[in-house]
Amino acid sequence: MAYINSNTHSEPILPLHSHRKTQNFAVGIGPKIYLRVTEKYVLAIVIIAFTLVFLGASYLPSISNQDDVVVRAIRNVESGFKPVVKDPHGHGNGEVRADHRGHEVEKFNDKAKSDIEIQQEINSMKAHLELNHKKMKTLESRLQSVLKTHADNHPKANDIPDIKQKKPISDVENKNTEPAAAPFDVAKTKGEGDYTGKFFNPEPEDPVAKERRSQVVEMMKLAWDKYKEHAWGHNELKPISKRGHSSGIFGGNTAFGATIVDGMDTLWMMGLTERFNAGRDWIASQLNFETPSDVSVFEVNIRFIGGLLSCYGFTGDDVFKDKAAMIADKLLPAFNTPTGIPLALVNLNRKTGKNYGWASGGASILSEFGSLHMEWWYLSKVTGNPVYYEKVKRIREVLNSLSLPNGMYPNYLNPRTGKWGQTHVSIGALGDSFYEYLLKVWLQTNKEDTEAKRMYDTAVKGVETHLLKTSNGGLKYLGEYKNGRVDAKMGHLTCFAGGMFALGAQYSDNEKHYMDLGADIAHTCHESYVRSATGLGPEYFRLDGPNEAVAQRQNEKYYILRPEVLETHYYMYRLTKDNKYREWAWEAVEAINKHCRTPDGFSGLRDVSKPNSAKDDVQQSFFLAETLKYLYLIFSDDNVLPLDQYVLNTEAHPFPIASSEAWKYPVQ
Repeated sequence: MAYINSNTHSEPILPLHSHRKTQNFAVGIGPKIYLRVTEKYVLAIVIIAFTLVFLGASYLPSISNQDDVVVRAIRNVESGFKPVVKDPHGHGNGEVRADHRGHEVEKFNDKAKSDIEIQQEINSMKAHLELNHKKMKTLESRLQSVLKTHADNHPKANDIPDIKQKKPISDVENKNTEPAAAPFDVAKTKGEGDYTGKFFNPEPEDPVAKERRSQVVEMMKLAWDKYKEHAWGHNELKPISKRGHSSGIFGGNTAFGATIVDGMDTLWMMGLTERFNAGRDWIASQLNFETPSDVSVFEVNIRFIGGLLSCYGFTGDDVFKDKAAMIADKLLPAFNTPTGIPLALVNLNRKTGKNYGWASGGASILSEFGSLHMEWWYLSKVTGNPVYYEKVKRIREVLNSLSLPNGMYPNYLNPRTGKWGQTHVSIGALGDSFYEYLLKVWLQTNKEDTEAKRMYDTAVKGVETHLLKTSNGGLKYLGEYKNGRVDAKMGHLTCFAGGMFALGAQYSDNEKHYMDLGADIAHTCHESYVRSATGLGPEYFRLDGPNEAVAQRQNEKYYILRPEVLETHYYMYRLTKDNKYREWAWEAVEAINKHCRTPDGFSGLRDVSKPNSAKDDVQQSFFLAETLKYLYLIFSDDNVLPLDQYVLNTEAHPFPIASSEAWKYPVQ
């Protein structure tokens, strides 16, 4: 409803002048003036006119009183419809009213209106309000219809709050008094005949594993609760400063709730449903991805799109699917290159992309554009929109059109020319998850994407031939190939490869060889932990010189709560049942609690070679998404997230395998 501005000053009915005069005579004190009869009549008419005007004005509604006749009439019309609706954005007190009572009803100007004019304006306002009323009723009817359809197709258990905001289920505390069964029946959520519910948190049979897993759950509670207390909605937590934190990969000073989205599926798996509910509500109402800054396509994909799709696969809740599609749409400008190879960064406001200047003359990075396929293939499946799969399919086509130098995939590819950049090959930073996704996409598609498996086999042979080395001390490692030579340096990121080799071993032409290779990498990476003063491994360590598996440079000695070593321990334990991997994982739990734990969360270390290392004051979102999830899985039995039902992306977000029991509900 439009109102006249109350600050408008109306003109007086008669003009005001400092010295009022009439032609041929003055009005004021002076000698007596004698007028002719005609002039008397004119003067009488003027006086009568003035009298009528002033008498009429006295009967007009007061312009200074908000309770005048017209305003009261408007209010009476408005008062017939005042529904209160929830503010979806949480502004103010969370409520807005249909009559927008927060806006003061503005005053009319001094100009008098006839009864007909006033009535016409009231009728017009009334018609406007009635139209809005009808629109609200229509929207309400449509909403109820959608909710009914959703409820019919997706019957919900109490694990996710419905539109009426039922009281959330309390978290399952890991006490001996609690039942061993899952705290919520996912089978009911998924529908009759679908038994996905058994894939989450049944108690381990081994009492030691049960107790240790409960300690991991307690760590997750601390990490989440302190994040919620001090940094809710921010990307990450600074546990010592007790405030939010955001890095450049998230567009700088943004509040996208990376820890919320990254940690959600871990909460679900652990049965921490009250916390899950809180995260779900934040995602539904607050996650919008609006920023004028550049964001990393890779990081946004694996953390946000991956995390949301994982939750959708677990719950069937469309909120997660819709948010994933919304974010993917915002990343699409990155693919606007001559080759279709995406750029590393996207500016969400300008809808433009660019690459890092340091990356081999502005090239795209193998591990980044090569780690989109799992998420975007699955997103096309669950949304029915082929555009996402078409983008990653094009990447595959470009890669298959290129020759491989020495049978290896270099880390850099020019998105304009489609040519490789400098010959730098690594299965750690800049390369790692490309290899991982080739194997996992094949598994995710129920082994239908045979092209991915062929590429994986080719890539692994190149890695073995050129990067796999043995140190003088007998430690096998995967170095970095630069300018025709292999640097005897291995990164923490590279340690994931032991698990990858083990996962792919049963599908290779030599299962024992690749299981042994996985075990060798697991051993080397474990040595990088036990040879440090803190029991935690550095970012990089060298395998030459007198001190093997130890960081040499100061800027390589930090530990930022990374998961890759534990990731390999998980796969090795799950596939071999060798208990040493559980013991190695427990050593890491004890070291993390000793050196990284604070009263308000967990922090990375600046120097693992010092027993009293300073902390970096950042609780990484992947600590909740990956590190704690892999620890939880290590101490769980095989019926929790079975390998024949789920495959994890590079951020440890589980996706259901096509045609499996886990696949049936969300994808029809």
